[in-house]
Amino acid sequence: MSGDRQAAKDVVQPEKDVPYILDDQFGYLLRLASQRHLSIFHQRMGLDLTPTQFSAMIRLSETGGCSQNDLGRRAHMDVATIKGVVDRLLAKGLVGLRENPADRRQRVIVLSSTGAEVIDDLKRIGHEITAQTLEPLSGDEQRTIQNLLKRVV
Repeated sequence: MSGDRQAAKDVVQPEKDVPYILDDQFGYLLRLASQRHLSIFHQRMGLDLTPTQFSAMIRLSETGGCSQNDLGRRAHMDVATIKGVVDRLLAKGLVGLRENPADRRQRVIVLSSTGAEVIDDLKRIGHEITAQTLEPLSGDEQRTIQNLLKRVV
């Protein structure tokens, strides 16, 4: 049996007469956890960065620079979203554009000197945000939830 079929077979189906309780639903709980994380993110993150802008900067620090389309794929953002994210990061002076030596028609998005100066602080703050978000959990629980979420996405 293929992995997809096995995974589908293992999905827990609700029993017929079990009431639907919103407080027990995965999507609802995930949204509440996301709201907690976003609240902490906005309290802690400087430079007026959104989570999507933060993600784009981290991906640029990992790649050293890439096309807008590639950045969108790496950060899991659609074309319209990544364009807006890049435009706002350009306006903030955190990223810049350079010519792609392999294809002169293409521009590569890179961290600007300002972006490169702050990236280590952003990564440190990112670690602190994750730690604060997961603070109610034990270390084993933190690792478990992160591993389970990786499997879901």
